[in-house]
Amino acid sequence: MLEKQGIVSRNVFPTTPPTVEYVLTKKGLDLAPILYAMRDWSEKYDNTNL
Repeated sequence: MLEKQGIVSRNVFPTTPPTVEYVLTKKGLDLAPILYAMRDWSEKYDNTNL
């Protein structure tokens, strides 16, 4: 799904066993501020005493 949406690119290397590498694209890197904001929100409202 992430590859189809252009968020990551998938590279397959001809090794045995096959090696697959996923790399963030420019579009994926543009999500960083949103992901950091979600992390910050999670840390702010984390309640491990539930």
